[in-house]
Amino acid sequence: MAELNLKQITDKLNSEFASDVRKLVFWYDANAEFQEDIDGIELENAKVLHLEPDNQFYIKYFLEREDTTTNYLVYAPFAKPNIRDNHLADTIRYSKEFFADRASLLTLDLGIDERYKPVIQHYIKFFGNKERTQKFYDLKIENFNRSTIEVALMSVLCKDKTASYEEVLRSILTDDGLQDNKYLAEFEKYDLLSAFWQQADVAFGYNDPKPTLEKLVITMFVTYAAKSIHTDMPQAWKPFVSYKFGNIIAFMDNLMNSYLYGTRFDEISEIIYNAINGKNYLEKMEVETLVDCNIFAGVDELLMSWIIGRLENEDIGAKLNGKTIPELCVERRKQHFGKNFRSEYFILQNAFDMIAEGKYQSVSGIKNLVKKYMETTYKIDRYYRYFYFYFDKLEDTTQFEKIRELVENIYTNEYLNRITVNWNNEFADIDGETGLTLQRDFFARHINYSKDRVVVIISDALRYEVAHTLFEKMQADEKCNASIGAMQGVLPSYTPLGMASLLPHKTIEYSPSYDVLVDGKACSSTEQREAVLKEYKVNSKCVQFDSMKTMKQADLRSIFTGQDVVYIYHNQIDARGDKAASENEVFTACEEAIEEIYTLIKRIASQANTYHFIVTADHGFIYKRDKIQATDKIAGAASKSNSVGQRYSVSAEEIKADGVCHTTVGKVLGSVDERIVSFPLASDIFKVAGAGQNYVHGGCSPQEMLVPMIDVKVDKGKKETSLAEIALVSLTSKITNLITTLDFVQTEPVSDIVKETSYRVYFISDNNEKISNENIVIADKKDKDTTKRMFRLRFNFKNKKYDKSQKYYLVAYDDKNDIEVLRHEIIMDIAFADDFGFFG
Repeated sequence: MAELNLKQITDKLNSEFASDVRKLVFWYDANAEFQEDIDGIELENAKVLHLEPDNQFYIKYFLEREDTTTNYLVYAPFAKPNIRDNHLADTIRYSKEFFADRASLLTLDLGIDERYKPVIQHYIKFFGNKERTQKFYDLKIENFNRSTIEVALMSVLCKDKTASYEEVLRSILTDDGLQDNKYLAEFEKYDLLSAFWQQADVAFGYNDPKPTLEKLVITMFVTYAAKSIHTDMPQAWKPFVSYKFGNIIAFMDNLMNSYLYGTRFDEISEIIYNAINGKNYLEKMEVETLVDCNIFAGVDELLMSWIIGRLENEDIGAKLNGKTIPELCVERRKQHFGKNFRSEYFILQNAFDMIAEGKYQSVSGIKNLVKKYMETTYKIDRYYRYFYFYFDKLEDTTQFEKIRELVENIYTNEYLNRITVNWNNEFADIDGETGLTLQRDFFARHINYSKDRVVVIISDALRYEVAHTLFEKMQADEKCNASIGAMQGVLPSYTPLGMASLLPHKTIEYSPSYDVLVDGKACSSTEQREAVLKEYKVNSKCVQFDSMKTMKQADLRSIFTGQDVVYIYHNQIDARGDKAASENEVFTACEEAIEEIYTLIKRIASQANTYHFIVTADHGFIYKRDKIQATDKIAGAASKSNSVGQRYSVSAEEIKADGVCHTTVGKVLGSVDERIVSFPLASDIFKVAGAGQNYVHGGCSPQEMLVPMIDVKVDKGKKETSLAEIALVSLTSKITNLITTLDFVQTEPVSDIVKETSYRVYFISDNNEKISNENIVIADKKDKDTTKRMFRLRFNFKNKKYDKSQKYYLVAYDDKNDIEVLRHEIIMDIAFADDFGFFG
């Protein structure tokens, strides 16, 4: 009970006892509404006597014999008995009766119009509890009518902080199940069920002689589907289509896009999809009619099934509603259920790119081949890498097996073998001169004369296409200025020779036992490499990445202080790929390597006052998922070689076998060593015992030989960056339809200083009521052409009466920090909205 009601009663009673004449006041509280409050009433000139049905004689005796001078309020928490059973009837005749009607007090206290007092009286049981009543007061409702009172009662029972039927329904759906819902049980307890269903009719057009929560939710999902699926609804669904689709779409979008309740929406969506036999009915529809529907995960399953069918037939020209397969994949990833099928859509997108671009056409001239690979061809290796990166995330890959076989066949036979043969033929024609800087000239060209401190990060097996992904990540960072190039690696393309080539030296050579020596010294350990480096740069260090991962800032800074050059050795890709047990995890290792190197650079720049970095590698690698059959391996390498791997042999003699190329150690290292380096012409491997077969290197291919070099300079001062903004293009000042489409534009392309973000766009009234659905916009377009950054949003307005004199606004909020970034005033001029079914 609200304190003001008690005060009113107290004031009224105290006025009754204000005179000097002794007075007895009888209060029969028929519904015991004030039983909890009676002892809290502070009477100034009277005491309270509690009357019970079985103590009437005592009270009569007490008042007329024992205490005949004190004023008393005689409180009875029951109805006044009839005169035959009322032993106090004669006492009451010379006393006074007090009446406190809770409904009247509430009506008066809250400022409710007297005509709505029967509504309060109807729900008086609700107000029999202090806590419930206080929460009703706390809602601070300004305009009372039957509807607002009933919604407020429901809101209290649902523990909502605002009086809103949409919030009531949201609580009901998200906090309990569709069967035996605890909130509906509470409504029934307080006689609010019929009011709840009446509100469902008013808000969402749900009218049913035998209403259920499940049928209400089916109505909302089917109505939404009817507006986003571009074909007739199945006959079984039609009875559920409501004319109040604007209100339904607004409610559903807000629930679907909610950070708090999105997961529960997914659960409800699955329940309803099964309840309406969604899969069976949607499968019978033309798939292009489903492209804009995003309320059932089953729609994505059907779209993916269609895409899989097209890709299995290599139909890369297929479109749905004018959208290509990659466009569909990108668009569906951004839709609500895209998070559930992120890996699947990436698999399909990369499979499409493999099918579309993976059939290699030979290039004439090694320099042309190098140029084309570095500009475009490397992407085929990336498509393949990301295909398996996401493929390996799935627990069940059954539906993608045929596509996997197709991708594998294209990559191995139509790309990798062809480009490797093309490379080696052209490589032989120019006697191994690609025109690129040689890896063994790295120190002399890029480190020796550097004027600032340089950190060289050498990531074992970071091949060019993986490095290009890292480069793009660096490029997108507003504090980084990055460029990428490539060096011609060594043969064999393996760690001992690659690491040696990156060190300063006068000579690199093989010992008689095939150990690699720099200036006659061993260089296989970090300590040995640091000793070599210090001979050329006194102020230098070599460290392992793993030793720096958990280092405190002071220790990290001490590594770089006073140094001219620091070599950091990072080993994520090769460590995983070189072990047969983990070689199929190599693409996961690539992704981790990108993130680790990026994070390392940012950390050193911010904590160790060092801003110039060069990221490179000792060699690249070739990876194929399917193992080579034993009969396809090149035999004869092991028995005639003094040093051998899957993709190389170093020996005094050539390997006499078909499909094998040769050069000399002297040619590779600029010496007179006549020993022979042999390597496969194609992407095959030598028959070597006990080695992995999927991940290999040591041979001669663009993937192994084009060693990346990323030059990164981190700005000391942060660049002024901004978020990508959106603006309304449509010159709209008036809304005349419940469904309205508006054009917008992302004002600037995403770049190193303009960062992508996401917005929530919808319409509100002057008092902040959301009157339309909510559109999520991801501002991530990089196109320089403004027209390509334009997009269209569709708004469904609540079906209600709009006041032309009231202000309404189109608003956009930055989704990450909830800041309003756009407000456009409009007039709502929708004639007769909410009056006739065909306007809904």
